[in-house]
Amino acid sequence: MNYAETLGVKAKAVESAIATAAPQVKNNALAAIADALLSRQEEILAANAKDLEAAVQNHMTASLQDRLRLTPARISGMADAARQLIAAEDPIGSVDSGSVRPNGLQILKTRVPLGVIGIIFESRPNVTVDAATLCLKAGNVVILRGGKEAIHSNTALAEIMRDAVETVGLPRDIIQLVEDTSRETAADMMHLTGYLDVLIPRGGAGLIQAVLRQSTVPVIETGAGNCHVYVDSCLHGEPDYEMAVRIIDNAKTQRPSVCNAIEGLIVHKDVAAEILPRVQAAFRSHDVTIYGDEKTQEILGDAVQPVTEELYDTEFNDYKITVKVADSLEDAMAHIAKYSTKHSECIITRDLDAAQKFQRTVDAAVVYVNASTRFTDGGEFGYGAEIGISTQKLHARGPMGLHELTTVKYLVTGSGQIRE
Repeated sequence: MNYAETLGVKAKAVESAIATAAPQVKNNALAAIADALLSRQEEILAANAKDLEAAVQNHMTASLQDRLRLTPARISGMADAARQLIAAEDPIGSVDSGSVRPNGLQILKTRVPLGVIGIIFESRPNVTVDAATLCLKAGNVVILRGGKEAIHSNTALAEIMRDAVETVGLPRDIIQLVEDTSRETAADMMHLTGYLDVLIPRGGAGLIQAVLRQSTVPVIETGAGNCHVYVDSCLHGEPDYEMAVRIIDNAKTQRPSVCNAIEGLIVHKDVAAEILPRVQAAFRSHDVTIYGDEKTQEILGDAVQPVTEELYDTEFNDYKITVKVADSLEDAMAHIAKYSTKHSECIITRDLDAAQKFQRTVDAAVVYVNASTRFTDGGEFGYGAEIGISTQKLHARGPMGLHELTTVKYLVTGSGQIRE
């Protein structure tokens, strides 16, 4: 039995305990976790400092260091998120629908936990807490496998949460961390058929594709975010130009390391000469690198680096962006169809027909008109915390909150009926 399998055995042993836990017990566990994160803050920060020191030594980019960094404010935010889950409606046992058949059978379609969830993610230690608390509230066991870049932070956070749930009578193994960050153990985790009910990768396209290729466990695809903003030709002068630049700047620079930040900008040829210099000026304060096609280079000059097919297909997670000047709405949508990861896409326009066509045609989990893609988030949508943004179509799509971490069970009650 390999290391991953030992975690699977422990997870299955406690699956029933969390699946049948009363809502109040789960809420008590969430409160205990929130309190423990704050009371043991110095322990968390000390562990995170070790990861950050290694990140500097390994020349990790500034934006990725930002993803890795924990601060008192971020720890407080994680604790607040756990407490917010206490107020969220418990999905377990809720009835989606019900009916009484002509023969008298009573049929209830009810919500139950998925079971044991495996989550593979990269260097964002806040995911350790977000994922564990969401799974707990939805009655699931979770096995967490973070990147080696955050191993000290993740180990500290996992132990704090395991200690906390134990204080309210739940088994500590409902939350487990894969402490061996080798590729071999990750591969073993992808083959925990019979132990894991579902595997959720959170990270860049490389990680997600590796899990999809290798896993024998059902996978929910999340996270890869090659997102775009398209600026249509129908804009009404300076106020609309300002709106477009404000949206583009926010979507790129507000937090470039996250999956709902844009990586590509497409501008209709009729407004490119007005829009692109304004965008370039807005980007200067963040020193954004622009990779553009020939028309973009003609407008913006030598400051623009030549774009390539590979760059169009890249999720930078950094202060970098590709730019294309499009001949038409159809040209823009074709570009998006070719390079999008089906996460979040946006059109900026005053043409209702163009907006509706864009929203109907573009294949993505979230399609915006005149708003930043940075809103693709469970909390921003009013759904509460989420485990990630699903970019696939089966089981769940878009922000994955508590409801998406459940499945259904049909409860059928009769009074002696038999089928003729």
